Amino acid sequence: MSRKMVTIDGNTAAAHVAHATNEVIAIYPITPSSVMGEISDMKSAMGEKNIWGSIPSVVEMQSEGGASGAVHGALQAGALTTTFTASQGLLLMIPNMFKIAGELTSTVFHVSARAIAAQALSIFGDHSDVMSCRSTGWAMLASNNSQEVMDFALIAQAATLRSRVPFLHFFDGFRTSHEVLKVEELTFDDMRAMMDDELVAAHKARGLSPDHPVMRGTAQNPDVYFQGRETVNPFYPKCIEIVEQEMNKFAKLTGRQYKLIDYVGAPDAEKVIVIMGSGADTVQETVEHLNSKGAKIGVVKVHLYRPFPLDAFIAALPKTVKKIAVLDRTKEPGALGEPLYLDVRTAIGEAMADGKIQFDGYPLIVGGRYGLGSKEFTPAHVKAVFDNLDAAKPKRNFVAGITEDVTGCSLDFDPTFFNPMEGAYQAMFFGLGSDGTVGANKNSIKIIGEMTDNNAQAYFVYDSKKAGSMTTSHLRFGKKYIRAPYLVQEADFVACHNFAFVEKYDMLAKAKKGATFLLNAPFDQNEIWDKIPADVQQTIIDKNLKFYVIDGVRLGNEIGLGPRINVIMQTAFFKISNIIPLDQAVAEIKDAIKKTYGKSGEKVVEMNYKAVEAGLNNFFEVKVPATATSTIKKPPVVSAKAPQFVQDTTAPIIAGLGDDVPVSRMPADGTFPTATAQFEKRNIAVDIPVWDEQLCIQCGICSFVCPHAVIRMKAYPEAALAGAPKTFKSVDCKIPEFKGQKLTIQVAPEDCTGCGACVHNCPAKSKEDPNHKAINMAFQPPLRAPEAENWEFFLALPDVDSTVAKLDTVRGSQLVRPLFEFSGACAGCGETPYLKLLTQLFGDRTLIANATGCSSIYGGNLPTTPYAKRADGLGPAWSNSLFEDNAEFGYGMRLAVDKFSVMATELIDKLSSSCSCSSCKTAVPLMNEIKGADQSTQAGIEAQRNRVAELKKALASCPEADAKRLLTVADYLVKKSVWCIGGDGWAYDIGYGGLDHVIASGKNINLLVLDTEVYSNTGGQASKSTPLGAVAQFAAGGKPVSKKDLGMMAMAYGSVYVAAVSLANPAQCIKALIEAEAYDGPSLIIAYSHCIAHGIDMTAGIDAQKRAVNSGYWPLYRYNPALVAECKNPLQLDSKVPSIEFNEYATSENRYRVLKKNNPKGYDELMKKAAAWSKAHFGYYQKLAALNYDDACEK
Repeated sequence: MSRKMVTIDGNTAAAHVAHATNEVIAIYPITPSSVMGEISDMKSAMGEKNIWGSIPSVVEMQSEGGASGAVHGALQAGALTTTFTASQGLLLMIPNMFKIAGELTSTVFHVSARAIAAQALSIFGDHSDVMSCRSTGWAMLASNNSQEVMDFALIAQAATLRSRVPFLHFFDGFRTSHEVLKVEELTFDDMRAMMDDELVAAHKARGLSPDHPVMRGTAQNPDVYFQGRETVNPFYPKCIEIVEQEMNKFAKLTGRQYKLIDYVGAPDAEKVIVIMGSGADTVQETVEHLNSKGAKIGVVKVHLYRPFPLDAFIAALPKTVKKIAVLDRTKEPGALGEPLYLDVRTAIGEAMADGKIQFDGYPLIVGGRYGLGSKEFTPAHVKAVFDNLDAAKPKRNFVAGITEDVTGCSLDFDPTFFNPMEGAYQAMFFGLGSDGTVGANKNSIKIIGEMTDNNAQAYFVYDSKKAGSMTTSHLRFGKKYIRAPYLVQEADFVACHNFAFVEKYDMLAKAKKGATFLLNAPFDQNEIWDKIPADVQQTIIDKNLKFYVIDGVRLGNEIGLGPRINVIMQTAFFKISNIIPLDQAVAEIKDAIKKTYGKSGEKVVEMNYKAVEAGLNNFFEVKVPATATSTIKKPPVVSAKAPQFVQDTTAPIIAGLGDDVPVSRMPADGTFPTATAQFEKRNIAVDIPVWDEQLCIQCGICSFVCPHAVIRMKAYPEAALAGAPKTFKSVDCKIPEFKGQKLTIQVAPEDCTGCGACVHNCPAKSKEDPNHKAINMAFQPPLRAPEAENWEFFLALPDVDSTVAKLDTVRGSQLVRPLFEFSGACAGCGETPYLKLLTQLFGDRTLIANATGCSSIYGGNLPTTPYAKRADGLGPAWSNSLFEDNAEFGYGMRLAVDKFSVMATELIDKLSSSCSCSSCKTAVPLMNEIKGADQSTQAGIEAQRNRVAELKKALASCPEADAKRLLTVADYLVKKSVWCIGGDGWAYDIGYGGLDHVIASGKNINLLVLDTEVYSNTGGQASKSTPLGAVAQFAAGGKPVSKKDLGMMAMAYGSVYVAAVSLANPAQCIKALIEAEAYDGPSLIIAYSHCIAHGIDMTAGIDAQKRAVNSGYWPLYRYNPALVAECKNPLQLDSKVPSIEFNEYATSENRYRVLKKNNPKGYDELMKKAAAWSKAHFGYYQKLAALNYDDACEK
C-alpha cells in the first residue's frame, strides 16, 4: 500500500491517530502538549470524522485534574476517550490514573514529557513527569521520534483494548513533540486494521448503564482491600505479550518492525548504553559511526517501560557485554539511582540469579543523568559515556552534558566531536521571537520534505518568553534518513534576521568552511563590511564564507508588513541555496502564504506575495576583503558595574553560553537577585521614540502606556543638570508639586522594543504638522550611543520623592520610578503596564505571588529579572508556585506577614513593659509610636519605616532574647502589601476554586487578574473568560457561550472590593488600585489586557481597549463594600453609556473576524448573541449601580 509522506512534528503525529481512534477527547492546555489538543479541536470543528465515521467530541476542561476526571467518567460510560498533557498537568491526573488502572479501563494518554518545576519552572523536556507515574499501574510506551509517535500511538490504542491496561504513551517534550520530521502517514485503513471491533464493543459493553446496572468505585475495608488490589496480577505479564503481538501485527501492515526492547550495534559488543526517548536515536547514530571506526559498542532502546519486559530486555543484550551505562532523563534526589538504572540492575540481577543469562562475569553497571529540561544531548556526550566505561574507575552516578563542579560527578567531553552528516544540507536561522522566522522555516521544511524526495528534519530553539528573544531554527535535509535529535553542529547556511545579534552572539561558530551567510541589515553591500565587528569579519574570512546582505526591515516597512520579514528572508534563502527549482519554490511559498494568512484577509496575503518578490530581488553579495578592517568590537555582555553574580552567571546566559555555566554558579535553592533586566540591553528596536520637549504637555501618558518601562519621567532640581550630556533635554516642570524644578522624559534606547505605543497615544500634536507629536519614532542606530549616555545620566538624577508626588494622578504616578522594567513581554503588551503601575504605587512594600503564565514568564524567566529595587534597596519580592494554587500561595504569604506583624507587636509589648536595659527604656516612646502609627498613606509608611529602622538600632544593644527575636520580625511592623497576580486561565479556570476561597477569607489580600481572555502563554487557548463568538485555540468554531462574570461572582460575597479596569481610562485604573490596596479585606482587580492573540495592531492596543469600553462590552466599575456603611451604593459604574455598537468593537479584532470568513452563518448568529449579551450585561450593571442603599446601613 502506498502511503502519503508528510512533514510533521510529534504532536501532530500523535493527534492524527488519537483523533481518529477516539470518541471523546477532554483537553486542557499545557506546553508542550497543547498542540495535540488544538489539532483535535480543529479537526472536530471542521467536521473531520474518526475511523468509525463519527466526529469526536472535544471538550476543554478547567484544569488537567478536570480533564482526567472527564476522561474517567467518559471511559466508565463506555466511550473511547483520550487526553494530552505534560509535567504538572500529568501530576494532577495521577489520582484518576490510579482509579482508571485499578478498574482495568482501556485508554491512552499522550504525554509530551516535560520537566517538573523544582528549584525553577521549566517548560522543556525530560522524563520527570512520566517517571512520577510508575506506580499508577499504567503501561508506559516511549517513542523516540515523530514516526514512532504516530506508530506507537496506534499500537498503544490497539494494545490497551486487548490488555485492558491503560497506556501512557510518551515522547520527549519539544525535542520530539516539536521536531518536524518527514514521516509516513498512517491511513484510516491502517487504523481500522489494528483496531479490533469486537474489543471496541467489549469496551462499550463494560460501560455503566442503567440498562445493566453495576457499581464501581466502592470503598473496601482492611479485610479485603489487599486481596482486591492483587486481582490485576495476571493482566500485566499478559500486557507485555500483547504489545509485542501488536507490534508484529503492525510490522506486517506497514513494514516497520518494532520491538519492546530494540538493540542496535555490534553483535559482540562489550559496552552498551541503555536509554529511552529521543536520546536513543542520538546514541544509535553515534554507535553506528564509532562502530564504523572499529568500536564494539551498542545501544539498548527501551520502548515498553511498564510493565518492564524482563525477558525481552535480557534477550536484547549481547552475551559479550561487560559494561553497561544506563541513562535516565530525570533526577530522583536521595535515591540509589534513577528509575531505569534501578530497573536494569534489578533485571540483570534477577536474570543471572535465575540462570536466564550467562555473562562472562557480572557486568559493570553504571548510571547517569542527561538532558534535564531539554539540555542538549549530542554525540560528544554519548562518546563521553562510552569513554567513562573505559576508565580505570568509571563514575557510577554521573551527569552528561554539563559541568558539575560541586560533587564532581560530570563527565568530561570533547565539544568538537560530532557525527558527520554526509549528504545532508544543514541550515541555521537566527530570528527574533514573533518576527515570523520560525513559522517561515516550518513552511520551508515542509516544502522541501513534501515536494522533493529528500528526508527532512527541523527543530526550533526558543526560550519560554515566546516573543522578543532570539529564536534559532535548525533545518536538515538529504537523501538519507536523518537520525539526529540534536542541534546542527556544522551548517551549510547561516541566516541572521536581526542585525543587533551580530554584536551579541557568535552565530557563525557552527558555520562550516565555505558556507553561506545571509545577514538582514540596514546597510547595503558597500557599507555593511565596516558595520560588523572585527571578530565577525575574521570568521567570515577564515571560513571563506559567501556573504550576502538584505535590508529586510526596510522592505517589510515599504510593503506594510513592518518587522515581519520572514517571507522576505525565506525567499532569499531558497534563491541563494538553490535547493529546489526557484519557480517551484516560489509557487510553494505562495501556496503556504495562502494557507497561513488566508484567514487574515486578502490584503495580508497580497502583502506577503509582495514580500516574496522583494526577497527574490533585493539581496546582494558582499565582496569579502582579505583582512578584517572594522574598528567595531563586540561590547561586553553586561556593564562592568554589574554585580558579581550577574557577571559570573547571568552574563553567560545572556550571551547564549548558558550551557557552559557550571553547577557551582547556580543558586542551590533557585533564589535569584532582582533588578537584573537593566543589564541585558537586548537592543532589538529598529525605531525608538524621541521626545520633543517643546510640544510636551507633561501628561505622563507616554510613560503610563509603555509596556517595558523604557520611557521615564522625572522632576529634579536644576542644579542636578550639572555635567549633563550635550544632547540631554529638559524643560521647566509644569507640575504644581514640583514647581521651580526641571523635567525630563527619557527613553532607554537599548531596552526599547519599538512598539510605538507611546507615540500612538501621545495627545500633544504640532499645529503645523498633526503627524508630529511630543514624542516621535526615529531610526535607532544613530541615536543609540547618545541616548544611552543620556539614559545613564537620567538614572543618576535623584529619584522623585513618592511622598510628594500625587500618586493618584497619571503624571504623579509616572514620576515615581517603576520597579518593573525591561521585561521579555511582547512589544505592545497589554499586561505589563498594570504591573509597572502597581510597582510605582506600592512596589516598596509588595510581596507578589505570581501564577504560572505570561506574567510569570516575562516576570521571572532567566536570564534576567524585571522586578527592580529603589535606590535604598526596597522593592517587590516575587515568587511563583504553580498555575493552580496561586491564590492559596499568596494567602499563605498574607498569613505569614500577619503573624509576623502580630509577633512583632507582642514582642514590643513585652520589651516595653519588662526589659530594664537602657536601650529599651529609651525606646519605649518610639515603640508606642510604632504601635499607633497611621500607615494609610505613602508618607505614613515612610515615617513608620524610619521609626522601625531607629528601633532596630536600639535593639541591637539589648541583651534580651526577645529583642533578638524582635529583630527578625521588626520589618513587618511596616505595612506589607500582598498581591496575587495571574491571567484569566488561572483566575477563571484552574485556580478559581482557590481564588474563591481566598476572597471569602476576609483577609487583606489583593488579587490582580490580567485578563487577556485566553491562555496567552500556552498559545491562545480559550478560557472561561473568552467572549462569546471569539475564535481561539480549543474554540475553533467560535466560543459558543458567554464570558464568565468573575467580578459579579466576587461581589456576591458583599465583602470583597472588586473593580474592572482598563488602560483606556488611566485615572479610573489608578483610583481602583489605590482603593483596593487600602481596603482592609480581600480585593479583586480585573484588568482588561489586549493581547497579540486578539489579532490586533499591538501599537494601537489602547485603542482596542477603548473600543471594548466604549461599546459597553467591558464596563468599568468599582465595588467598594466600605461605602455601605455610609449608606452609599457600593457599586460605582465608571463607564459612560455605550457610544459605539458592539460590532464596531468586535469587527476590529481578528479573533472575531476570522469566523466570518470560515463560517459566515455561524458568525452572524454568534455576533447577534454577543451583541445582545453585551447590551444586557451593561444594562444589568447600570441597574445595580442605580440601587438605593439608604436602608442598607445603620444610621
